[in-house]
Amino acid sequence: MTDKKAEMAQIELVIGKILRIGVAVSATLLIIGMLLAIIHGGTGYSEYQFPTTFTEIFSGIAAFKAGAVIMLGLFCLILTPVLRVVVSIYAFAKEGDYLYVWITVIVLVILIIGMVIGFIKK
Repeated sequence: MTDKKAEMAQIELVIGKILRIGVAVSATLLIIGMLLAIIHGGTGYSEYQFPTTFTEIFSGIAAFKAGAVIMLGLFCLILTPVLRVVVSIYAFAKEGDYLYVWITVIVLVILIIGMVIGFIKK
């Protein structure tokens, strides 16, 4: 196997690990959050209130609030494919496939714009 093929195989393994680890971390956080909700009899927040900023999430985690742990798990689940897109940009650049680099950069920009719009609409 040539060096370039070996390197591409290594990058594909990294992408696979990112996806597996991201889903495992997310699932673990969600399960811990649900267990905390069962133990405490609720999420730690009122019916229509939940943490939406990193400050609220981390302060809620410090206070062992189930809703904050669940929100962190959801954030990790959303972050997983975004990280995959970032690593894909690097992989396509290493392959020299610049058309796909630009397509993937456009996808990343669309994801970032969507996150910014979601943050602003809050």
